[in-house]
Amino acid sequence: MYSGSSDGESHEASQRKIPPASSMLWVRNLRRFIGSGAGLGSEALMELETKRILLDIFKEKQQKSAEGGTIPSFYKKACWWNSFKPEEGSISHRVQRLAKYCFLKKQSDLLLNADDLDAMWVCLRENCVIDDATGAEKMNYEDFCHIASVCTEQIGPKCRRFFSPSNFMKFEKDESGRIAILPFYLYVMRTVSLTQARIDMSELDEDSDGFLQPHEMETYIRGLIPNLAQLRDMPAAFIQMYCRIAAHKFFFFCDPHRRGKSCIKKVLLSNCLQELMELHQESEEEVTDTEQAENWFSLMSAQRICDMFLALDKDMNGTLSKQELQEYADGTLTEIFIERVFDEHVRRGKSGGGNTREMDFESFLDFVLALENKDTPEGLTYLFRCLDLQGRGFLTTADIHSLFRDVHQKWIEGGNYELCIEDVRDEIWDMVKPADPLSITLADLLGCKQGGTVASMLIDVRGFWAHDNRENLLQEEEEPEEE
Repeated sequence: MYSGSSDGESHEASQRKIPPASSMLWVRNLRRFIGSGAGLGSEALMELETKRILLDIFKEKQQKSAEGGTIPSFYKKACWWNSFKPEEGSISHRVQRLAKYCFLKKQSDLLLNADDLDAMWVCLRENCVIDDATGAEKMNYEDFCHIASVCTEQIGPKCRRFFSPSNFMKFEKDESGRIAILPFYLYVMRTVSLTQARIDMSELDEDSDGFLQPHEMETYIRGLIPNLAQLRDMPAAFIQMYCRIAAHKFFFFCDPHRRGKSCIKKVLLSNCLQELMELHQESEEEVTDTEQAENWFSLMSAQRICDMFLALDKDMNGTLSKQELQEYADGTLTEIFIERVFDEHVRRGKSGGGNTREMDFESFLDFVLALENKDTPEGLTYLFRCLDLQGRGFLTTADIHSLFRDVHQKWIEGGNYELCIEDVRDEIWDMVKPADPLSITLADLLGCKQGGTVASMLIDVRGFWAHDNRENLLQEEEEPEEE
């Protein structure tokens, strides 16, 4: 019953074409009528006019943007091989670790070992000449090239890079154009030592970003302990604490922004690594007790710091309060300085109230490092934040007066003579010679080369006493030398 229409009729219906809408007269008339706006109401006209204005504004902005050109980029995303971090345990992660291991192994194989260095020293001494005037062992460039050939035959091509013309020109030459063999040999040893240290640190750099985190630095120091003569007898129970103390100095000087990671290159070039390597000295007679106490990385120094913290921690809660820290250095530090240390460098406690502040061991290490290294930029930066009472980036005469008032009080309590605070303030200004005569900045303290002395005068009565008696102290130091 549904097949009433024939095949011919359906074919004619399919062949029948429907004209496009644009060709219909009524459609054209309607579009013309609407386009003129005559058939629109007031709201529709307003909407149409708004769209037209916005479109004109958009076209104008596009034209200005095209005429002005593109804004130059000031940030470039890291390369994919630096930013790509595969998942732990994935194939990509294993391949990266294997590639890193192979590269570091290749670099390590190119280094001279202890036997190679001994052989080089023998070659240098056998082929050098003795200076008649000084008795020093020297070599000219011809000797230098000859020694390079001998060392290459005995040691191998890996020593050849040290005998380049540019290396020869780095050293001081006498009238005959000769250089001493000892500075050259020390240069080779230091280069090998720093390269080996960089390889060891890179092996510990888990994310391969060129930075070491605290636990990675502690692992590196732990690996050095068996090779350092003065640390071999360290008690096993103290090793973890020692590594924590030793690593903290690297981050105090090599991580000034406190990002929690230290650049490997900066560590290698710092004085901290050189100070640590001084513990290689075998004989205990070569190192005095004073030198061991002054070396932060010595066992004596680390034990001293631990004993100091435990002695200050009266309530044995693992942190120091303001009252407990006040006893540091026999109580010679001023109260206002201790207050400022807690304000600037101690975090608020998570328990015990919102205003509770207790100094943990890490903050105590920063505190000690700053006081023992007041003449360094890092130590002076730490102290300047405490001296800057208003947080303005500079010190005024009022700040100096407020800071020295506590020192003056302790000075009088100690039975010393009366002094004028204004005279001390003027003396500080004369020592610093600030660029702005009305204020002292951190740059002024660093530039005057007496910033550590000025800081001591303002925070420690003992530091002011040392400055006031500097001439007598110099005489006492010179008298034993004359005898």
